[in-house]
Amino acid sequence: MKFVIGLVVVFFFFSTAVVCAQSASSSLAGSVAADRADLEAKIQAQNQELAKLNSQLMATQNKLEGATTERVSLQKEISNIKNNINRLNLNIKADKINIQKLTLEIDSLNYDIRDIEISMEDKKKSIAELLREISRNDQVNLLTVLLNGKSLAESVSDFQALSDTSQQLGSDIVSLETLKGNKVAKVDSVNVKKNEISARSRDLENRKSIIQDQEGEKETILAQTKNKENLYQQQLDELRKKQDEIDGEISKLETELRAKFDINVLPSKRPGVLDWPIKLKKDGGTGIITQHFGEVSSLYRGKPHNGLDVATPVGTPVLAAADGKVIAVDNNDRSSWKKYVYGKYVLIEHPDGLATLYAHLSKQVARKGDVVNKGDLIGYSGNTGYSTGPHLHLGAYWAASIIMKSVPPVGGLIPVGVAINPEDYL
Repeated sequence: MKFVIGLVVVFFFFSTAVVCAQSASSSLAGSVAADRADLEAKIQAQNQELAKLNSQLMATQNKLEGATTERVSLQKEISNIKNNINRLNLNIKADKINIQKLTLEIDSLNYDIRDIEISMEDKKKSIAELLREISRNDQVNLLTVLLNGKSLAESVSDFQALSDTSQQLGSDIVSLETLKGNKVAKVDSVNVKKNEISARSRDLENRKSIIQDQEGEKETILAQTKNKENLYQQQLDELRKKQDEIDGEISKLETELRAKFDINVLPSKRPGVLDWPIKLKKDGGTGIITQHFGEVSSLYRGKPHNGLDVATPVGTPVLAAADGKVIAVDNNDRSSWKKYVYGKYVLIEHPDGLATLYAHLSKQVARKGDVVNKGDLIGYSGNTGYSTGPHLHLGAYWAASIIMKSVPPVGGLIPVGVAINPEDYL
């Protein structure tokens, strides 16, 4: 009897659902069905166009990587800026095609969702009909079914039909749940693609402004040097001398701060505390580690490097390595020619006592005071500051040790603190 009552309750539930579903089905049926073959052909065409663009992007990246071994010269500097602009334009074109492709894929998913909804309506109707059948025939127990038969064979046949109906009901309910799950998955895919469209649209607009900055930088360099190599080298030497003086002052401050450093205040060294702010080339990204923490090079006058350098094209999105609060957004450059220390940077303090620095950016998106989550966009990689090529300088610090220092003629403030190896936490 409990079984009967339960089925009646389920019957009323599905009867109500069917009424609502029929209304929705009528609305969906009124829409014009798209030619799916044409839609898939358009998506395939976009994929082929993207493949061509990716080959061009790879070629420009190889040019930029090869340029790092060349002698620093005015011609090389202008050539690199032109390559940066060319790559950014290719990125913008790729973003536009990706947005078109994602829009087509959303259309395709919406058609899939419509088909699933139609199947769900059919399945609900079938379930409702089965429930009505069971409600009519399962008013009494097995004994009544047997007694009502004209013969034992007929009674057993009636019972078997009722059993088959119940099994079909169970099968249809399982199928309906599967359809519901498929619909949820398709809707989730649509939302993911919509978010990607939003991100690509944002990158597209930001890259346009980066191109304007690059064009301005090129014009400033040519104006400052009067397009003469000897003037370029002369001003470059003056810039290096001034940078040496600044680095000497910073190094002295860092030594004083390190004397007060207590290693016990930091989280234990383990991977995963920080995420990579840009994806490395070996993992399908564009980043190549060019200098590790503590390494010595002529660029730093034989002093250990205080961060991790990752070469990557100008305009590569830079993401927050961990949750935290943005405590500084500044620019150490005086102009497109007088480039000092970290250039455009973002500094984030994290709850575990660490702070991370993202330097040499072409554009900052985060603002001072922002609360960011791991993976949030905070800026785009560049070649600002004292830099020999496009890259991201990732620094890690004991947050409590950081002081913001003004060192003329450097623009803005320089973050100085107890530097820690970022790779201990990546």
